[in-house]
Amino acid sequence: MSQSLVKINVHIVFSTKYRKPIIREEVREKLQAYMVGTAADLGSYVYEIYANPEHVHILCTLPKTMDIADLVSKVKSSSSKWIKPEGIPDFRWARGYFACSVSESVVPVVERYILSQPEHHQKADFQDEYRGFLDENGMEYDEEYVWD
Repeated sequence: MSQSLVKINVHIVFSTKYRKPIIREEVREKLQAYMVGTAADLGSYVYEIYANPEHVHILCTLPKTMDIADLVSKVKSSSSKWIKPEGIPDFRWARGYFACSVSESVVPVVERYILSQPEHHQKADFQDEYRGFLDENGMEYDEEYVWD
């Protein structure tokens, strides 16, 4: 086989340091656009993104030349530098993240879920949502080390 063909969809979730709700509404859409542009520069297509006050959901493709840790690290690092001059000088992302693969047939479901974040978080907080992702995906974790 002479050509490498790869398409891996991933749902990525990460939070602000200590889950501080510091992503203001007036910055949210610009932050999302910046993160989409960063991902595109890295070779990732973003299906959907939503920045909540204390966490972000991204549904995107994983570039075939990059591992998930590099993609997340570069998006977080770049956006952290970008957001500080936007009036949040002490902004930091938490160290960890959640990521899972998403089957092509489920992409529309995850897109709708991401777009419904404001409604979803009227019923459940971020920590409960995050624990649910870990549990649904059979990920073992120690509650003591999940949050920073």
